[in-house]
Amino acid sequence: MLGTALLAASRNRRVRAAVTHSPVTRRVVRRFIAGDEVSAAVNTTRRLRSGGFAVTLDHLGEDTLDRAQAEATRDAYLTLISRLADQGLANASEASLKLSAMGQALPGDGETLAAANAHAICAAAADAGMTITLDMEDHTTVDSTLGILAELRKDQPSVGVALQAMLYRTEADCRDLATTGSRIRLVKGAYAEPKSVAHPAKSDVDLAYVRCLSILMAGLGYPMVATHDPRMIAIAQRLAEKHAKGPDDFEFQMLYGIRPSTQEQLRAQGSRMRIYVPYGDDWYGYFMRRLAERPANVTFLLRSLITR
Repeated sequence: MLGTALLAASRNRRVRAAVTHSPVTRRVVRRFIAGDEVSAAVNTTRRLRSGGFAVTLDHLGEDTLDRAQAEATRDAYLTLISRLADQGLANASEASLKLSAMGQALPGDGETLAAANAHAICAAAADAGMTITLDMEDHTTVDSTLGILAELRKDQPSVGVALQAMLYRTEADCRDLATTGSRIRLVKGAYAEPKSVAHPAKSDVDLAYVRCLSILMAGLGYPMVATHDPRMIAIAQRLAEKHAKGPDDFEFQMLYGIRPSTQEQLRAQGSRMRIYVPYGDDWYGYFMRRLAERPANVTFLLRSLITR
């Protein structure tokens, strides 16, 4: 119930205004977000890379309904890629794109605009030696996102995509996409979805995650295991061993600021460990979903408010 309430609050303008203008909240946000500016993203990438981690960078923003804003988001990614390349940090780094931030939901030609903006980013990333993964948003965007993915892969076959295990359709999507070279980030899902399209119970989502992970590990693609759940990590390791996948054949991914000791442990064991680093001033939706995912994050926020 708490998670549902937080997800609803993530789209409430009045709650958004109260949270984003609180200096205490912004201090807590720094645990999960590298900073507002591209320089903070570059500096965080340098620090993590020096510690042996791979990095995915996400310029925060979503639900864009303005063409100029969509193009500004595209330009922000192009600036990020250029800055990383100038600093020698592009190789083995990745950018993660939300197509809704690229204009996907605009009336009329939104999909065409989002695809064009994403194509420009993918081309620049390829030139710099970076990879791109498309984030997956709520269930209404899945078909559009996979359609744009197919178009992007015609020129940039390394483009990856996130799939959400909570959706009933995802097992079939995993089978379709577990092909040679296909990069798939498997997540549980962090959107409030209706029971008609998604598993309503956490235990069912966990079981679906294992089924999807089994498909990806048995396939010819490159699984990106995005989870903080120790059980899922252990299952992924067993499946990788079963299907003879070595450290170069799959990777773990975790969010910046969550379970850093586990991140370090996996890296020390020889696993490829990629940290998902968000940055930018439009952090509210991302932050509220992180609170909804784990009650411990809410406790952390409340403790900070009490002890300010």
